[in-house]
Amino acid sequence: MTTTDRQDIRRIRLPELKQLLEEMGEKKFRAKQIYEWLWQKGARSFAEMTNLSKILRERLEERFVINAIVEDTVQRSLDGTIKSRFRLHDGHLIEAVLIPVPADDRYTVCVSSQVGCSLSCKFCATGRMKRERNIDAAEIFDQVVMVNQQCEEAFGHPLTNIVYMGMGEPLLAYKNVLESIDRITAEDGLNMSPRRITVSTVGIAKMIKRLADDAVKVNLALSLHAADDAKRDQIMPINEQNNLETIMEALRYYYRQTRNRISYEYITFQDFNDSLEDAANLAKLCKDFPVRVNIIEYNPIDGAAFRKSAEHRIDDFARYLRERDIMVTVRRSRGKDIDAACGQLANK
Repeated sequence: MTTTDRQDIRRIRLPELKQLLEEMGEKKFRAKQIYEWLWQKGARSFAEMTNLSKILRERLEERFVINAIVEDTVQRSLDGTIKSRFRLHDGHLIEAVLIPVPADDRYTVCVSSQVGCSLSCKFCATGRMKRERNIDAAEIFDQVVMVNQQCEEAFGHPLTNIVYMGMGEPLLAYKNVLESIDRITAEDGLNMSPRRITVSTVGIAKMIKRLADDAVKVNLALSLHAADDAKRDQIMPINEQNNLETIMEALRYYYRQTRNRISYEYITFQDFNDSLEDAANLAKLCKDFPVRVNIIEYNPIDGAAFRKSAEHRIDDFARYLRERDIMVTVRRSRGKDIDAACGQLANK
C-alpha cells in the first residue's frame, strides 16, 4: 500500500478505530491505547507507541499514516517571542507564534487555521497569499503540541493560552477549527480549558451566529481595526458583505446565547484610525455587551501603506476609552527583530 493509499489515522474517530482494529483481528482496547498516543501524548509515528507489539506497529504503518507537521524554520526574538514555520505533508507552509509574558505567567500560542487567506486585508502579509486549503484539525493540534514543547524547553512552563489568530480566517475553516478545539479540550486529548482558548474572526456574521448555536465554550475576538464602515471598507474588503451593523447584530446574538467573553482587536495605524474621533466611534460599539478592547501596535510589513501609531496617540486613544469605563489592554508589538507579523515568514 502506497503512502497516498494509506488512511490518515487521525481522521478516524475512536468507535470507527475500534471497528477497524477488530477487522484486523486485534483487541478493541488497542484502539484506546492508539488514541491516547495520538491525542494525549502527541505521537508523530507508530514507532513511538511502545506499549503496542512490534507486529501491530508494523501493521498500522502499512495501513495508516500520521500526517504530522514538520518544523521548517524557527526565529527567536530578543523579547522571547518564537516564530515557527511548519511544513505540512503536502509541502505547504504555515506559521505559529509563541508569545511569552513570564511576568503575568502567561504563555500564548497563536495558531493558523488556513494555508493562506482569501480575505485580502490590506495590512496583513497573509492576505497577499492565495488561500490553498483549510488546515486539518490534527495539523492545528500539532501546532499546539510542538509550540508547547518549545515553551517547556525555553521557559520551563507549559502553554497557558491558545489564540486562533494566525494565518487564515478560523470561521471559514469552521469544521476543522471546532474539531481541533475538541481534541485540545477533551479529557482524552490535551485537556485544556476552553476558557483558555480564543477564536478570532474578521466578522463573518452568519458563522458568529453558528458558533452561538453550537454553544462553543471559547472566547470570541473580533478583528475590528476600524469603527466605521467607510474606513473598514478601505482596509478589510469583507466589510462590504459583513458591515458593522450586521456584525454587531451577530455579536449581540452570540452574547445573549452564550455569555462568553467578547473582545475587540484594534490595530492602530498612524493618521488613519488612531484619532479621538475614532476612539469615540469605537466607544459606541462597546455599549451592548461587556467587551475588552485590545489595542495592538502595528508590526509593519513590506509594501503596506501603513505605519504604526506614535506611542502618545495610542496612549491618548486608550485613555479616552478607559475614561468611559471600557476595559482596555495595550499590546506593544512583539518580535520586531524577526518576521513576527502574520504571514511574513510563510511568505518568504
